[in-house]
Amino acid sequence: MGAEEEQKRPENEQPRVNPITVSQFLAWKRQKDADTSAKKAEAARKRAEDIAAGTVQMNGRELFLHEPWVFDNSQY
Repeated sequence: MGAEEEQKRPENEQPRVNPITVSQFLAWKRQKDADTSAKKAEAARKRAEDIAAGTVQMNGRELFLHEPWVFDNSQY
């Protein structure tokens, strides 16, 4: 079907495009960045809750921040 439709279109007709302005792009970019940062913050909050509840295993950085006594070598 796609090839048939292409043949029906006159040769000089350009496909339709919807140009956007710089301000429209910047508004979209700000919204996208805000959504991304909100998702990251929500994931970090949930991870912190799960760590506090003990339902997930901590990685090395989280263990160092929450239980630094584990890395204290002065006892040896």
